[in-house]
Amino acid sequence: MLQPEGRVVLVSGASRGIGAAVARHLLGLGYRVSLGARRPETLAEVTADAPTERVHHARFEALEPASHAAWIEAAQAQFGRIDGLINNAGILARGTIETVDEATLDLAWAVNVKAPLNLIRLTLPALRRAGHGRIVNIASLSGKRVRNDLVAYSMTKFAMLALTHSARRLAWDDGVRVTALCPGFTRTDLVADVASIAAAEMTAPEDLAALVGTLLALPDEAAVAELHVNCRLEDRF
Repeated sequence: MLQPEGRVVLVSGASRGIGAAVARHLLGLGYRVSLGARRPETLAEVTADAPTERVHHARFEALEPASHAAWIEAAQAQFGRIDGLINNAGILARGTIETVDEATLDLAWAVNVKAPLNLIRLTLPALRRAGHGRIVNIASLSGKRVRNDLVAYSMTKFAMLALTHSARRLAWDDGVRVTALCPGFTRTDLVADVASIAAAEMTAPEDLAALVGTLLALPDEAAVAELHVNCRLEDRF
């Protein structure tokens, strides 16, 4: 298993939900973390109990590629390396094939697909230099099957699976391992209005964070391409 000491991991969308849980868990394991959020000031609560020398906060706006590059540059300037990237930031786009509008489609594509792709592209040189670089894309079981009519969300999560496998092929020989973590319903604000399943029955963000920690620690010879996590019984997952 790879040890966390000295390793630096970037987490997008880290101010709440899964991203905040991942950040706290990685800090608890001993990683150094660089956290990106639209409003960096909201990250103070996430890292309040962590040693300041192991924490970096940055502005990350999915719709502004310049903020992506600035984040990566600042993280490398502070820590001197990047060992992992957690692509967590995303949105739940509503609308069916018949009702979704162009603006919603464009926004979902930009946030859920283009921004993660850009972060991977920007961090790959550092991840290759690290020797055992790791990328975890927080996808969804909605990227594996369609159980609702939210067409834009499902399309972007299917695309994130394609992005994951493309990145795996691209950097495999350099020791970079890439995983798509695909949860079902997770107890976050994103699904606060869901009535079909009680919040108490959903997967806890902290449990997904523990899985991220495991994925970062696995050696190159134990690569996991996709990890499916469900809170209810389905035939395939």
